[in-house]
Amino acid sequence: MNFEEIKQRLAPCGLHCGKCFAFTKGDIRKNSQKLKIDLGEFDVYAERFVNILNEPVFKNYPKFKEMLSYFSEAQCSGCRNEQCKIFKDCKVRGCSETKGVDFCFECNEFPCNNTGFDEHLHARSVTINKTMLEVGVDNYYHKIKDEPRY
Repeated sequence: MNFEEIKQRLAPCGLHCGKCFAFTKGDIRKNSQKLKIDLGEFDVYAERFVNILNEPVFKNYPKFKEMLSYFSEAQCSGCRNEQCKIFKDCKVRGCSETKGVDFCFECNEFPCNNTGFDEHLHARSVTINKTMLEVGVDNYYHKIKDEPRY
């Protein structure tokens, strides 16, 4: 994967858009769509399994199916292509475009508090950017590309 392709997966803050549940081309969407197909019309069986298997957990199937449908309908093309759909107060994309940097660590003001992130996400972004600065973007991406985001 070349640098431009990696940039489509990593947001300027360093988060891995490719592993986000909202990412249209992400594994969560693809796997959710496949699981929906594999489960087919499981609704009927879930109701029956409550009694047949004496498993009350199957009463939760409608909520599970609702969540699965939500994940399978993800519609985000990534932070470099549109405003983040998860962190609506994010200021990083606009800032990186204004300053002409690909990632926060490339900015002279890094780390800053102008992200729009909560304390947890801000700390995570700073850690990710420090790691990319230390090991390089390519090496960072190849290290985390198959790890879960959450």
